[in-house]
Amino acid sequence: MSGQDTILEYGYTAVPASAKIVVAETTPKPSSSAQPFALSSIPTPNTALAKRIHNYAKSHLPEPTFNHSLRVYHYGLAIKKYRFPTWSFSDETYLLACLLHDIGTTEENLAKTRMSFEFYGGFLALEVLQSRDADDNANAVAPREQAESVAESIIRHQDLCEVGKITAVGQLLQLATIFDNTGSYADLVHLDTIEAVTKAYPRLDWKNCFAKTIRKEIALKPWAHTTALGEEDFPAKVLGNTLMAPYE
Repeated sequence: MSGQDTILEYGYTAVPASAKIVVAETTPKPSSSAQPFALSSIPTPNTALAKRIHNYAKSHLPEPTFNHSLRVYHYGLAIKKYRFPTWSFSDETYLLACLLHDIGTTEENLAKTRMSFEFYGGFLALEVLQSRDADDNANAVAPREQAESVAESIIRHQDLCEVGKITAVGQLLQLATIFDNTGSYADLVHLDTIEAVTKAYPRLDWKNCFAKTIRKEIALKPWAHTTALGEEDFPAKVLGNTLMAPYE
């Protein structure tokens, strides 16, 4: 795969880091409001690698976090189809980032390191994606360029800044996570899509689950990067998510 092909396939295209700017300025502009998407139109990839990481995430994440990860996948691709149709990266790469983006928030991993959860999660994802068990075949191991794209996206998925650039796959991960967590950018996803996604992957009181995790990390690690979003403001935004309240 050529260098340019790698950039496109694994989502390395640089886009504005500011969600406000990327939503307002990226062309082409949509000619109508968001349309509903059936889950069948945004299926999860069925590759050997995708299956392995799906099983890894399901066995390591609590059910509410696992469901959140798959909601982020479907919301992200719905946003991409509606608002960023020219962004070019594989669904597999985005799925891997979604499945592993909160791996650092588990009870075990929060206690295992003094690093902020998304930083440790990125390094852990890099390791998991490139690990090869005795029964794994080569197709179930991510190429290093893909694993690094996923790791960078995870490390930066709470880096909600207004200047600079980020990878396209990283920006989509940011947009979809803050959409599911706080209801921001509600106009990017049709209500019918929200209903379909939450039916398939129930929230299971996600707002309280995630707010508890935020507060636990900050209590354990008062230096954590999560504090950049506001020690009180961020959990308050999660708990005040009116868009998703009917589905909790």
